[in-house]
Amino acid sequence: MKEEKIPSHIVMQVKDNVSCIVETVTDSATVFDEDFHGNAMPIPGTKDRYIPFGVDDQLPYEIIHHIGRDEIMSQNKFFNVLTCYASGLNYTEYATDKPTRNPEIRKFVMRNSLPSFFLEQCTDMKYFFFSVDVVIVSKDRKQIVQIRHKEACYCRFEEADKNGKINHIFYGDFRESTPNIDKLEKIRLLDFRDPLGELMVLMGREPGKDGKCEVRTNEYKFAIVSKFPTPGLQYYPVPYYTSIFRGHWYDIKQLIGIGKKAKLRNSSSIKYHVEVHKDYWEQICSAENIYDPEERKKRIAKEYENIKEFISGIDNHGKLWVSGFYQNPDGKEVSMVKINLIDSSKEGGDWTDDIQESSNTICYADNIHPNLVGATPGKSQTNNSGSDKRELFTLKQSLEKAPHDILCTVHNVVIAFNGWDDVVYPDIPLIMLTTLDQKNDAKKVSMNNNSEKDPNDE
Repeated sequence: MKEEKIPSHIVMQVKDNVSCIVETVTDSATVFDEDFHGNAMPIPGTKDRYIPFGVDDQLPYEIIHHIGRDEIMSQNKFFNVLTCYASGLNYTEYATDKPTRNPEIRKFVMRNSLPSFFLEQCTDMKYFFFSVDVVIVSKDRKQIVQIRHKEACYCRFEEADKNGKINHIFYGDFRESTPNIDKLEKIRLLDFRDPLGELMVLMGREPGKDGKCEVRTNEYKFAIVSKFPTPGLQYYPVPYYTSIFRGHWYDIKQLIGIGKKAKLRNSSSIKYHVEVHKDYWEQICSAENIYDPEERKKRIAKEYENIKEFISGIDNHGKLWVSGFYQNPDGKEVSMVKINLIDSSKEGGDWTDDIQESSNTICYADNIHPNLVGATPGKSQTNNSGSDKRELFTLKQSLEKAPHDILCTVHNVVIAFNGWDDVVYPDIPLIMLTTLDQKNDAKKVSMNNNSEKDPNDE
């Protein structure tokens, strides 16, 4: 038989000249390497060298692509970002344990769009386990006046010097190849362990190793990197959830979707087989006094449509079909119309359990209970009670303490450098779901104070 060319498929010739279509999925594990980065690469037109993000420097874009093509992982990442955001970041006053009303600090919060800034931090932390933020000091070098977030997928670390210190980051579009220096932003990177201390020394606010307090740079823009520690961390962290790509379940779920789609598109199973006795047509025409040959053809055609509508029509579900029968000389019943059920199963329904299993495995890799983000894909199942879900959500929120502490690094630097450390502190209240007897659906609970404690609690 003649085969059609089908893009993105592999057409195979099998026994008895029957062709079949084979869908393929790229092995997701091949986009990773053991060290999460390759050898240092030069930047055209300079002596600078940077560490690529993945062997081919395309790893962050591959991660975004793989997550984006799976509805479970996409929703999981969205859920993780929202739970990390919690009730949002506040610069909270020590005196009142409430968001500050200090005009100077509120002006800084408003002009730097702190909610958007923190949401960008959460997004990069959940995708790549690190966040790159830039602080810009005033001309008199007395205050930090701006903070800006740099998307992690566009950031690259400079190769460490002989002392093991990374001095700069490069910000630009690395999606196709290494951009030229005129398309890159080179930003001085403050010390990972003590960004505030290095900034104070550079600005002449504290003495350096030589004991002198003097301005040591003409730069006004500095990068602060907040990393979540992972085993073997050198330059780029290795997020724990990426194990789903190195394993098999991500690819299995992709193959199940492709298989179901192919079955639904390419197979045409017959649901019913209708047997009609040859005398049936004569009987209905005679009963309606139709003897003209052309009119009889029209009536028979109409009867075909009636049978078809009865079988496939949505409004006919559960209705009754009445048909006569007679007995032949042997005593056997002969039906005038007989409807046989051939196949009542759904197309592509034979992988239902596998879909559920793969979805649950992906949720496990993302540290999310499936019932927190919605019904688990697959066959119907029992669901958790409201109390169980409340406890699961509380547990999920409490696990965000570590990412919050890491993300507050840049905010602690801003507050200390600007002299606000006796006035405010960065706070990220968690959302705590409550029981019905407390007469409200949720309340904010700070990890730093007890101001939100229910007065009825003993």
